[in-house]
Amino acid sequence: MNLKEKLHHACVAYIEKREQTIKNIISSNKKALLSETKSSAGDKHETGRAMLQLEMEKAGQQIAVVQQMKETLAKVDIQSSHDLVRLGSIIVTEKANYFIAISMGKTTVDNTDYFVISSASPIGKLFLGKKENDTIIFNGNEFTIKVIH
Repeated sequence: MNLKEKLHHACVAYIEKREQTIKNIISSNKKALLSETKSSAGDKHETGRAMLQLEMEKAGQQIAVVQQMKETLAKVDIQSSHDLVRLGSIIVTEKANYFIAISMGKTTVDNTDYFVISSASPIGKLFLGKKENDTIIFNGNEFTIKVIH
């Protein structure tokens, strides 16, 4: 498995874990909603149901985000390398390494840290279209692209 495949696999695992967590929350909230029985403390009951409904809506939004991540990840080309930074590029700078895919954060592959970032993130947008030896400035820090895979 090459480096891009390993990073892609880490992204898939992250999405699956996140999706399962959200599904568990939805399942738990559905059970809680069904078990909520009317008590003499009617206001307390209604507040509890309203809170559960809000949690369910929030979980629904999170599922939509996960679905969007899956769609983005499906577009990542892990077989080829390009001269310009694009979705699926691995960027090596003197300060950090990046993989343009989804907003996942830091992961470690083959004992090297990579920041898995979205092309829509502020730093991702700066990297897009750049080539080796180009420099970007992000949060007052200068990053020079040494290698693009």
